[in-house]
Amino acid sequence: MAFFAKTLDKLKGALRKTAAVLNTDVRTLFVPGRQIDEPFLGEIEERLLQSDMGVANVDRIVGTIRDRWRLGRIKNADQAGQVIRDQVLAMLTAPSPPAADGGPPPRDGNDRELHFAPAGPTVILVAGINGAGKTTSIAKLAWLLKNELGKKVMVCASDTFRAGAVHQLGIWAERIGVDIVRHKQGADPAAVAYDACEAAKARGFDVLIVDTAGRLHTQDHLMRELTKIRDVVAKRIPGAPHEVLLVLDATTGQNAVLQAKHFGKAIDVTGIFLAKLDGTAKGGVVLSIKQQLDIPVKFIGLGETPQDVESFDPERFVEALFGASPTSA
Repeated sequence: MAFFAKTLDKLKGALRKTAAVLNTDVRTLFVPGRQIDEPFLGEIEERLLQSDMGVANVDRIVGTIRDRWRLGRIKNADQAGQVIRDQVLAMLTAPSPPAADGGPPPRDGNDRELHFAPAGPTVILVAGINGAGKTTSIAKLAWLLKNELGKKVMVCASDTFRAGAVHQLGIWAERIGVDIVRHKQGADPAAVAYDACEAAKARGFDVLIVDTAGRLHTQDHLMRELTKIRDVVAKRIPGAPHEVLLVLDATTGQNAVLQAKHFGKAIDVTGIFLAKLDGTAKGGVVLSIKQQLDIPVKFIGLGETPQDVESFDPERFVEALFGASPTSA
């Protein structure tokens, strides 16, 4: 399901830093009539690596261009640019690998829909390290659910350890016009989640978004606490959490992928909210997340206001980075 469509111009604007690497720098290589040669391929490789697409992905893209050039299927820079667009889009939409023998079915890395409970409140658990933009991302998600999907939304302030976190989420809840369940700073996060579940059920809320304490993915004892919160909501509401969104800071590039791997061991992450995409030249990390983790990027943060959120669409993303695709040669 498509949540809502913003103009492509806004997405292009948010990705201007990555586009400065990919569009401006790469397009300067796409001089009309320029022929493909090894120096040309080397320059393309350098530009793609700067966007943090990952070495394996860049090797695959450049290798495809080189193979087609040597076979005589493409000759000039414009044709090489089309190959880049096609390859990136194909990687972002590739089907999930089959399950290993006897293993559980793989998560569908293309499942970008937000799934709701068939009855009762839908619980969305939100995790991420301090500084990733978690609280702002929760505000954006709450705004989208309330204003675009007409849901009755409650937020739960279980980030009780970070100074000011409960207060900050309370300010956002008031601005957006959604209810909040909170305790005093330092309270047991799982207890707050418990009370929020009971309130959401009793008062007929459609969605409960549970904020969790920001933690480093290397702090095992804190990751175990996150697992405890997950277990608490699972006992109070059938099927909960129905979504587990991990907020990643796009400006951290490949470190974001490492964070996702560690969080995935503690909780079953169902989707990524990629924050601060408007402030980085490393937008290619979306490709690394797909290739290395096969966890769908469900939302991208495009600015500072609650409205600056977009459901992730691979085709619009590729067009924002590389421009509209010309007719293939």
